[in-house]
Amino acid sequence: MASNGERHNNNGREHAQKEVVFVLIPFPAQSHLNQLLNLSRLIVSHNLPVHYVSTLSHIRQATLRCHNSTSNSNIHFHHFEVPPFVSPPPDPNSNAESNGFPTHLLPTFEVSSHLREPIRELLQSLSSQAKRLVVIHDALMAYVAQDATQMPNVENYAFQPTCAFYASVSSWEKRGKPEGLRVPELLPSLEGCFPSRFVDFMNAQSQFSKLNHGDIYNTSRAIEGPYIEFLQGVGGGKKIWALGPFNPLAIEKKDSKGIRHSCVEWLDKQEANSVIYVSFGTTTSWTEEQIQEIASGLEQSKHKFIWVLRDADKADIFDGKEAKRHELPTGFEERVEGTGLVVRDWAPQLEILSHSSTGGFMSHCGWNSCLESLTMGVPIAAWPMHSDQPRNTALMTQVLKVGLVVKDWAQTNGIVSASVVENGVRRLMGTKVGEEMRERAVKLKNALHRSMDEDGVTPMEVNSFIAHVTR
Repeated sequence: MASNGERHNNNGREHAQKEVVFVLIPFPAQSHLNQLLNLSRLIVSHNLPVHYVSTLSHIRQATLRCHNSTSNSNIHFHHFEVPPFVSPPPDPNSNAESNGFPTHLLPTFEVSSHLREPIRELLQSLSSQAKRLVVIHDALMAYVAQDATQMPNVENYAFQPTCAFYASVSSWEKRGKPEGLRVPELLPSLEGCFPSRFVDFMNAQSQFSKLNHGDIYNTSRAIEGPYIEFLQGVGGGKKIWALGPFNPLAIEKKDSKGIRHSCVEWLDKQEANSVIYVSFGTTTSWTEEQIQEIASGLEQSKHKFIWVLRDADKADIFDGKEAKRHELPTGFEERVEGTGLVVRDWAPQLEILSHSSTGGFMSHCGWNSCLESLTMGVPIAAWPMHSDQPRNTALMTQVLKVGLVVKDWAQTNGIVSASVVENGVRRLMGTKVGEEMRERAVKLKNALHRSMDEDGVTPMEVNSFIAHVTR
């Protein structure tokens, strides 16, 4: 088993005896890696050491794609090996059988259980030198982190990678739907959100959840206050912190080398709020038929767009095999030149969402994307795929009212036609209803930014957490 990051580790060890040290254990999927890396940066900004633990390829993936990567220098990265596993390419046809869930990633999720032993050894080593060791593990890595509970000076916290709304509604349903929680009238069913194999994986984690000292969410009381309070009320005294949003609010329009992405330069030439950004995250794979319908719908809408069209992530994005290149309708890119832009590589999502020309976001409603759209004041055209996304859609469209539904979760099967895509774009970008959603999105953005001010609710929450674990 290999551990990297020793260049950082040694130079602080003589001081470590009196330190509170953090170990963060992400789940090996892009949005999870990203959130815990952003949380790591938040913790090190308080002059506390952080050890970030995963496989080599997933650490490379996290650091390559994160914003402000230069601020990772105070994070100690440890990469551990796992046994070889099958890593099939994304298959939109098999994913169709599981309502779009990325079943091709299941082998890497399951093999992550082999991280338990090297992480246990790392925790023992660090705990022997620290005043207190604080372990923050993704809720889906509870099995791997379980040995932390056996060590005398170690505290164990679960990072919940979705919104407080999703968690509170799930808890509300388990408790027989008591009064006192604001729940949308049209609450999507969880049926079909997860394939049975992944449900088994989640159940294997949940048995260790009772061992945690508390839960951490990447959200803010400014947008989810009632749901955080509900979770606190039913948590049996377990502490809950809303430490988000983790993503930066002020966005540079260039990377660390001073290079601006070509799509950002294209946005500079467009009118304010005139462009819809179309992107479905890193785990969505499409049939060629569906791609043709999306293309036709965007073209027929007559609205400007940036469309990120790339294949879903493989388990190892560095395996050397070229990702599948999707075919567009003949002449499509020529016909939409000047109106639409197709991006086939990694797109700088925060730069795009923060741009004044971006007025809408067609999205799968993963929680990362929802929170980024909220912090940038951009309303959503929701097209949920799997997991928590249908219920995130309910939060965005029915509770916060900053989005509309393109594809109803109740109609999970079948192709979404070009006319439905066109209608969704036109409603969000060209109607009074869409303009009102944009206004509400800007108000929520302003509330979120105020909550991040020095005397705002989020710094108070962060300080409360830091004070608790360093007491």
